[in-house]
Amino acid sequence: MSQYQLIIFDWDGTLMDSTGHIVNCMRQAISKLELAPLADHEISHIIGLGLHEAVQTLYPAGNDALWTSLADCYRQTWLSSPEHTPLFANARELVTSLAEQDIFLGVATGKSRRGLDKVLKATGLGDHFIATRCADECHSKPHPQMLMELMDYTGVTPDQAIMIGDTEFDLMMACNAGAHGLGITHGAHDEAKLLACSPQAIVHDLYEVETWLRRTAKQF
Repeated sequence: MSQYQLIIFDWDGTLMDSTGHIVNCMRQAISKLELAPLADHEISHIIGLGLHEAVQTLYPAGNDALWTSLADCYRQTWLSSPEHTPLFANARELVTSLAEQDIFLGVATGKSRRGLDKVLKATGLGDHFIATRCADECHSKPHPQMLMELMDYTGVTPDQAIMIGDTEFDLMMACNAGAHGLGITHGAHDEAKLLACSPQAIVHDLYEVETWLRRTAKQF
């Protein structure tokens, strides 16, 4: 199906429709700590960053104590939340189809290892990915470490790898790693932000991801 030997997915906002849930959990944490409230779009903008970087971005005038408290409160709220966050349409089918081909699949996410393992188990998709990297194991996006480690692990060169994500942080990470990027608009960042990162293309859902991968494969 694909010209690429390694396809790396972001998780939140790309494979899982979790943007609203993340915003709600962060809003609850902000309220519990009686911090100045933020608009939903301000919170959604930080999705994709590691948690420590995210809370610093939200409250740049804060200090280490505030950032640690907010990160801890958010983490506890998210881990204890019973809300079901579904996969986007065609996520399971696309990942399963790619995994059945001679293609390496990976995940590079701003989630913690504990958080990613939780959703991989809940969705049953964990076995489809040869390797995954999280923000508490590597530098936060847009630093290229996550992608560099995944490429090193699989022996794939940057021109044979593509990062699929819904935020500018995903696409900037791809650029910083020398890899290709594919932006998807059904998550946290709008099309203008994604286009500014010079991706190979912009798609609007995971059906279009599948179509785009098939079309590009025919060109090679």
